[in-house]
Amino acid sequence: MANLATARMSSKGQIVIPEDIRKRLKLKTGSQFVVLGEDDVVILKAISPPSLDEFDAIIAKAREQGKSAGLKPSDIKAAITKVRKQK
Repeated sequence: MANLATARMSSKGQIVIPEDIRKRLKLKTGSQFVVLGEDDVVILKAISPPSLDEFDAIIAKAREQGKSAGLKPSDIKAAITKVRKQK
């Protein structure tokens, strides 16, 4: 399978990712991407939510960093309340 293909943008700015690339990358309807553009280069990077194990590791690390920074649950509640009042 080729790593290179061409695509054409529609009047609505839509681009079809060729089928062989979609299959190889296991992209499904609704897949999300980060889109980077600079000069004449456009890069699509597929993104997906973390697995439950990865999410648990992320939360554990955040808790560890919060604890080492001296944050308390009341600090987090206060920050959330402050942001919600700004809206």
